[in-house]
Amino acid sequence: MSNPQRLGISPAVAEQAVQWLIEWQEGSLSEQRLQAWQHWRSAASEHEQAWQRIESVNQRLRGLPAQTARQVLDAPPSRRRREGLKALLVLAGLGVTGWGLQRNKPWQPWLADAHTDIGERRELALADGSQLILNTDSAVNLRVDAEQRLLELQRGEIFLQVREATRPLRIDTSLGYIETRSARLCLRLHGERCRVSLFDGVATIQPRDASALQLQDGQQLSFGSQHVGLPQPVDANGSAWTRGMLVVSQMRLADFLAELGRYRPGRLSCDPQIADLRISGSYPLDHSERILALLPRALPVEVRQLTRYWVSVHPRQAAT
Repeated sequence: MSNPQRLGISPAVAEQAVQWLIEWQEGSLSEQRLQAWQHWRSAASEHEQAWQRIESVNQRLRGLPAQTARQVLDAPPSRRRREGLKALLVLAGLGVTGWGLQRNKPWQPWLADAHTDIGERRELALADGSQLILNTDSAVNLRVDAEQRLLELQRGEIFLQVREATRPLRIDTSLGYIETRSARLCLRLHGERCRVSLFDGVATIQPRDASALQLQDGQQLSFGSQHVGLPQPVDANGSAWTRGMLVVSQMRLADFLAELGRYRPGRLSCDPQIADLRISGSYPLDHSERILALLPRALPVEVRQLTRYWVSVHPRQAAT
């Protein structure tokens, strides 16, 4: 299928066509939006050409594997669903470069071999006998068979119990890779850093553009594409999430809320005035609402909920 740019369709107009199709897929348009859509189509021949092409490609989605298409098109309206629809449109032959979507690849986790939603954890047994657990909002590709032992961490955090074998297991990330023959470890991608926590075994850390370093049993470090941090003692509670718990000791409240926010949809913010308050304890990750309700009992704070998806924590107001 030819590239939209070769048809005289700019990436900006192509993206607009995708957004209009998404609105159609998410439900009936209001009269106002319907008029806006019709006005957009008639405003320029390029717009109409882009719409005709996007409709044509949308029909080709029927040729994709049914399970793949259904996971996206039957999902409730959400940012993740919109990204998934874009992914399907790309797969159907839109031409990634022409549509200006290649750089950030937001759809890739949708196409990963295994992924989790926000607040979800998932446990998998790999073909070589290793055990893999995905944390909230994570995605990995798996290539573990008789010929290779390879994982690609695309997003989020994983825990691995690597079964010993002659061939090492390698975990690729956008920043570099980690290699081990036998280990128990956590990996977490966070911005431009990857944190590796090694609870047992030995692992080699190879950043994309820096020298390799060997990590020993009981150590953890963070690395970027061009830098490796110094090894530190591993946080014994760093794998508590695999048991559904968030365990902290004298953690800043702002950091605690940021961590808790990974496990719930929406926005969870902290007033800077109370950011440095300290909190300790063990908290069940599957009950974040309960954690927030109990927070004012432990600290001089109050929790304000505009909606379930817009929550902020502020200093407790003095009684009048």
